[in-house]
Amino acid sequence: MKILVIGGGGREHALVWKLRQSPRAQKIWCAPGNGGIAADAECVPVAAADVGALVSFAEKVQPDLTVVGPELPLVNGIGDAFRERRWAIVGPAEHAAQLEGSKIFSKEFLQRHGIPTAKPYGSFDSAEGAYSALPNVTLPVVLKADGLCGGKGVLVAQDFNEAHDFLNRVMEKNELGTAGNRILFEEALEGEELSFIIVTDGKTYAPLVPTRDHKRVYDGNQGPNTGGMGAYSTDDLLPEPLRNAIISTIVEPTLAGLAADGIPYQGFLYIGLMLTPSGPQVLEFNCRLGDPETQAIVARMDFDLAEVLQDVASGSLKPSKLHWKPGASVCVVLASGGYPRKFESGKRIEGLPAAEQITGVKVLHAGTKRVGDELLTGGGRVLGVTATGPTLGAALGSAYAAAEKIHFERLHYRKDIGRHSNTLRASGH
Repeated sequence: MKILVIGGGGREHALVWKLRQSPRAQKIWCAPGNGGIAADAECVPVAAADVGALVSFAEKVQPDLTVVGPELPLVNGIGDAFRERRWAIVGPAEHAAQLEGSKIFSKEFLQRHGIPTAKPYGSFDSAEGAYSALPNVTLPVVLKADGLCGGKGVLVAQDFNEAHDFLNRVMEKNELGTAGNRILFEEALEGEELSFIIVTDGKTYAPLVPTRDHKRVYDGNQGPNTGGMGAYSTDDLLPEPLRNAIISTIVEPTLAGLAADGIPYQGFLYIGLMLTPSGPQVLEFNCRLGDPETQAIVARMDFDLAEVLQDVASGSLKPSKLHWKPGASVCVVLASGGYPRKFESGKRIEGLPAAEQITGVKVLHAGTKRVGDELLTGGGRVLGVTATGPTLGAALGSAYAAAEKIHFERLHYRKDIGRHSNTLRASGH
């Protein structure tokens, strides 16, 4: 098989790394890739969001399978463009990708099909309308920019000043561009978050192992939201009764709702959940794998990913093929100082060989670039130190031991990934 992976972050490096282990994988391209992916695949300088350029590239190389990492190409219609040409691709069509592309579309879908979710207070397409609605909501309140914001378009506002400031930045100063043209207000839910991701061929689905992400930039869930500062996976996250409840009240009604609405869905569906005292509720949908959840999930895969994704693309998924390593996995994100706000790139990265000598560790690249023989930082989230172990504690010990061996100027990472407390907290993400 010749395989094209679209994207250039840590999630895509995890996918490339696992696909490369398949005896079926003859050739792998990654568009655009990064400094680490370049060691495992041929990186091609095509932007992930440029559907036209990706179609042109695919016409030249004729991949047997294309796997889409990020959301933007999916929302831009790459699934439709490839299927029109009868090219095998893993990822939903443009209409289905609106589950992530529009928070308002997603909320209306959830309400229409009676799927448990936070109560909406309303959606607004003007700052004036949003400001005037604020006094009528219960604090804390969740404010969501409607469009794609790279994980930075959600605020759990504890008071009206915080909410007012967010509306001013998003709707009047346009800090999120057109993604902030409409805003959704909804109630803040209390509980623990869980990432529940499935893969579906459009008829059959298979759940992946459960993960928990850490969105805030600082320890103790402090500071602004990011794209994700770390994730972990262990079967203890999901006792059987909870798993059954998620499948019966959320997963299957979602797939049935998509079918009822005439929206075919093929690919990965990420369901961000809040485990509330009254049961699991949907916080958000993503139309692709999460990042950094993918790194933790891939580390536990005990099957041929190329074979399974080929089955997904051809409509012949067999859930029995998905086997998982017991124990736990973790991904700790090493970020540039200042992220998710202003940060500098071009810092020299050192210590990777020493880090990867630790048993069970794989360092996956996100924002890196190669200049000559040097590896430099090239993004906010730079590396994902990923480790497996027989227990969560063992996996965390390996990941943090490896992280200590890596150096670049103003390196920052959370020290509490996987060490969450069970205290209930409010969140909208």
